[in-house]
Amino acid sequence: MGRKRELSELNKWFVWLRRQPTRVKIIIGLTFMISTLVVLNMFIEDHNHFFIASETIHAAGILVLIYKLNTKKNCSGLSLKTQELTAIFTAVRLGCSFFMEGDIHTLLDSITLVFTMWVIYMMRFKLQSTYMAELDNFPHAYVLLPCVVLSILVHPYTNHYLFSRILWAFWVYLESISVLPQLLMMQKIRVLEPFTTHYVFALGIAQFMGSAHWMISVYDTAGKYLYLLGSGYFWLPMVLLTEIVQTFILADFCYYYVKSVWNGHLLVSLPRPRV
Repeated sequence: MGRKRELSELNKWFVWLRRQPTRVKIIIGLTFMISTLVVLNMFIEDHNHFFIASETIHAAGILVLIYKLNTKKNCSGLSLKTQELTAIFTAVRLGCSFFMEGDIHTLLDSITLVFTMWVIYMMRFKLQSTYMAELDNFPHAYVLLPCVVLSILVHPYTNHYLFSRILWAFWVYLESISVLPQLLMMQKIRVLEPFTTHYVFALGIAQFMGSAHWMISVYDTAGKYLYLLGSGYFWLPMVLLTEIVQTFILADFCYYYVKSVWNGHLLVSLPRPRV
């Protein structure tokens, strides 16, 4: 009885939240995010741990996909384009990490790239018959070209070679929107199977952990962090903006994911897009 009462009260809250105007939802989302950041800042002193957590969660999310592909022999609902974009930005980030840092991030990126390439191989060759190519039709160029142009215009100013700095900016921008084909594909399918939703939810958590680093660093330095390593006044503000954009891109999905899991549903149902 207690469990049913809790579910009933939570469902009422979900229904109330769903009916609120977009402005109210944004305010509630920002309040929740800020509260979470405050708690994280209280208990985690080394902000680099946020990046390590983000990369680890991302790799774990891809492991979920590998498990799905290996056991279900089916890649329906999974966007090959997002996997390919992920492989591109991870490879570029790995190169930057190898030549600029050579630390734990290099190892984590290597693992993520290997996992992602395995997923791409399975989708392209082993499970091609189950791939929903007609629903995964978002052109790569719509993502890659803006990232290339923006990285040339706005990139960090450090002691590294110009090409390395442009690559650094490129993977930051590409990572922020690489999940877009997957989200668009899920909007077309609407009813999503568990493993794909677990993967996208992991991306959402990973992205939030990455955003936490930038937001808390800006807060701790009273805004001075925004003007470090920058192309004038633009580089770090642009990084922060891309992190926030990706967090909000994934926030709506994470809402429906949490709602479905809490209610004990294996499938996640997304609402029809409003025209």
